[in-house]
Amino acid sequence: MSRAQTESPVKRDGAALAMRALAAGRFGRDGGGAEPKGGRALVRPTRISGYASVFGAPDDALDMVMRGAFRRSLAERGAQGIRFLWQHDPARPIGVWESAREDAHGLYLSGRLVTDTRTGRDAAALVAAGALDGLSIGFRTRSARRDPQSGLRRIFDIDLWEVSLVTFPLHPMARLDAGSTATSRAPGALDS
Repeated sequence: MSRAQTESPVKRDGAALAMRALAAGRFGRDGGGAEPKGGRALVRPTRISGYASVFGAPDDALDMVMRGAFRRSLAERGAQGIRFLWQHDPARPIGVWESAREDAHGLYLSGRLVTDTRTGRDAAALVAAGALDGLSIGFRTRSARRDPQSGLRRIFDIDLWEVSLVTFPLHPMARLDAGSTATSRAPGALDS
């Protein structure tokens, strides 16, 4: 007997409905995941936002990003071209940045964690628990000048590749907003 023949029709049909709903982009009235009858709950997306870089304040490596440093990179790539990684690991993307902008304070991003992956679910749980709130940029320097006396490097132009959710950000002020809504559900939890 094949596996499909041994599973209950409700379980098979529920899983198929869930996959079709996921592929079609239907997630229920709250955007958080319709529960197909007899199927497994879809995990609701989680919203993340915060400053990944702060202007005019040195990080722990004595790099100081100057206002305007991300302008060219944002124009070339846009938010969708900036990867959202777990701890700077290129093999572990965990989300999608939906907007990125410079303001007077720094580089501000907002996006969502993809909780259909194990790492995305883990990240959402850690953010929701308050155990993880650091952001960090992965980049190549295009233009910078180092002060020979202080060792401080002022960075004027950055080729931004990725922004990661990290345990220990190099810049102590690169953090998620308090309003980031990382709420995830345990697998199999039901919508109310």
